[in-house]
Amino acid sequence: MSFCKPSATPVDTKSKLSVISSKPFADPTLYRSLAGALQYLTFTRLDITYVVQQVSLFMHNPMEPHFTALKHIIRYVKGTLDYGLHIYPSATTRLLSYTNADWAGCPDTRRSTSRYCVFLEDNLISWSAKRQATLSHSSAKAEYRGVASVVAEICWLRNLLLELQCPLRKASLDYYDNISAIYLSHNLVQHQRTKHIEMDIHFVRIKVSLGHVKVLHVPSLYQYANIFTKGLPRQLFLEFRSSHSVRPPPAPTEGVY
Repeated sequence: MSFCKPSATPVDTKSKLSVISSKPFADPTLYRSLAGALQYLTFTRLDITYVVQQVSLFMHNPMEPHFTALKHIIRYVKGTLDYGLHIYPSATTRLLSYTNADWAGCPDTRRSTSRYCVFLEDNLISWSAKRQATLSHSSAKAEYRGVASVVAEICWLRNLLLELQCPLRKASLDYYDNISAIYLSHNLVQHQRTKHIEMDIHFVRIKVSLGHVKVLHVPSLYQYANIFTKGLPRQLFLEFRSSHSVRPPPAPTEGVY
């Protein structure tokens, strides 16, 4: 595909891939090889994290639509070969995170996937897209499990910065677009219907009460974790990609070769 037509985005906005398909792919070894190579690329190209995670779910039995989606990623990479994650000098005074979850997003198992991204000042330093181990009966419960995941990551990063003698004096902020999950992180009343996620609830509330974390609301339009959750329209995808500092290298200054 060296001479393929580049694509503006790595995935379209259609429905998600499923194990149910009409025709198996003829060369599963090729599929696994390409998907595995793209997994390594996600270390510096978080803009393809979502769709690579999707195609990797079907390595055991790839179908024709799965390979079509994989080729779509390669077409996008072809047009953005010089792009990568940029890290810039900055202060180390605050951690900022964005969290989201797609409730019952898997069309086959109906399990949700938690996704988050963590910034140290303006630099993206951690991101994740991980399928939840159990089913959630409501979007609030799925979203709250996502909050617990990013709070655990924030606590680890705060301890790491403390060991590096760069302690954080302010609470880390986690932005979420689900009001119910935000209320659960502050409400001290234990409800009967939330007992099965009791450990997550107590863990987050303790960190909030200690002043280590604040869970705040953000409109979906500014929920940067959405780039890990679903296929986005082109303009929104490009804006989120730029906000995550995935861009081409800066133009060289005059006299530098």
